[in-house]
Amino acid sequence: MLHLDTGNTGFMILCTSLVMLMTPGLAFFYGGLVGRKNVLAIMIQSFVSMGWTTVIWYAYGYSLCFSGDWHGVVGNLHNSFLRGIGLNTPSPNDTIPALVFIAYQMMFAIITPALISGAFTNRVTFKAYMLFLTGWLTFVYFPFVHMVWGGGFLQQWGVKDFAGGIVVHNIAGMAALASVLYVGKRRVLDRGPHSIPLVALGTGLLWFGWYGFNAGSEMRVDSVTAVAFLNTDVAASFAAIAWLMVSWLNEKKPKFLGLLTGAVAGLATVTPAAGYLSPTTAVIIGIVSGVVCYYAVEIKNKLHWDDALDVWGVHGVGGFLGIVMLGIFANKQFNPEGANGLLYGDPTFLLKQVTAVVFSSVWAFVFTYAMLRIIDGFTPVKVTELTEEVGLDESQLGEHAYEQVPE
Repeated sequence: MLHLDTGNTGFMILCTSLVMLMTPGLAFFYGGLVGRKNVLAIMIQSFVSMGWTTVIWYAYGYSLCFSGDWHGVVGNLHNSFLRGIGLNTPSPNDTIPALVFIAYQMMFAIITPALISGAFTNRVTFKAYMLFLTGWLTFVYFPFVHMVWGGGFLQQWGVKDFAGGIVVHNIAGMAALASVLYVGKRRVLDRGPHSIPLVALGTGLLWFGWYGFNAGSEMRVDSVTAVAFLNTDVAASFAAIAWLMVSWLNEKKPKFLGLLTGAVAGLATVTPAAGYLSPTTAVIIGIVSGVVCYYAVEIKNKLHWDDALDVWGVHGVGGFLGIVMLGIFANKQFNPEGANGLLYGDPTFLLKQVTAVVFSSVWAFVFTYAMLRIIDGFTPVKVTELTEEVGLDESQLGEHAYEQVPE
């Protein structure tokens, strides 16, 4: 039964709009990080998700996430094509209509696979990316939404993930790592980042949209919404400064790109914990994520993984770290419906969090690697060396971001 609350509903429509803005923000963030010949090819991978993921979400995605239950792993097709959803259908929070909840969750589905695209930039054909987008949503994203948020076995077991540490960042980051290892290195040196101002614009849009991502995940307006909002900003800010300081020490100069990347690492890491702990703990999460994610990127460089835009180091490691730190620092004083972590007397909660995020990491990695291998059987995943040389904007799209001048 729907008990409409216009304040909650209005707030959730605003949050949905904010999360929608994150995908263009991601496109600008990634677009600035690559060379001039590949700007449109990376940006279209974010923007096309806004279109194609919506089609899939309407057809069967929402239903697989939130309708019914198959062995605790995935839903059923009862609500495919939004069948049975009307004006008075309630969402899990019965003060907002299901129609708003469907739109809000759809924005999460749009940005999650787009995050992965930064890992294999300049290397993957557009046709293969479209098949990947479809398969990854169906076999990785939708099951984890159901398992963690849709009544599946992880939710029933007591695993907490406020806004997507497992569901968004960890599985996207691990999928990125699998993609990098499958596709291999770029054969042509990329001259990016071609526009750090574009990266800054993208970071600003992501940061702004993240308030809808985290605060909106409370699904209503109350004090937990406020703490999630504040924790989001605190963690991002402390992580940005921590990354800046560590990179300044190591590279002898303060790097603007480091500040921007650190902010995104902090945002990704606080996401699962934002509504379950104190602002003081968000400070700790911010500092730890800025330092740990910086060194994760350094390890990646030493191992020569060509994760072009550090998706694994920022989102994979950040999401993992956030879920584990939630297991340590969760505090029911800041969310009575949450949990108490290790420091507040419940070591079993930490065990559940660690088990869940190890499980999600393995699932996302294995399924992604297998999917790319299967797609390769139908159409080449990796572009040719000549295509890389020319640039994907010209060879794949026949368009250019800028007037052509010799590099």
